[in-house]
Amino acid sequence: MILGGMGPVDHVNTTAGKLFASFYALFSGIFFIAIAGIVLAPITHRLLHTLHVDERE
Repeated sequence: MILGGMGPVDHVNTTAGKLFASFYALFSGIFFIAIAGIVLAPITHRLLHTLHVDERE
C-alpha cells in the first residue's frame, strides 16, 4: 500500500505505531529499489554489450 500510493488505511495514534510505519516505509522503498536494480542489471549489461559501450571511452 505504501509503494502504491494508497497510504495508511487508518490513522496511527501510538508512538510505536508511527515508528513502525516510518521504518516500514523506508525499508519498503529501499527493498523495492534494490530488487529493481537486481532485476534490471543483467538487461542493462546486455544492452551495453550490444551497443559496444567500452569502459575506456
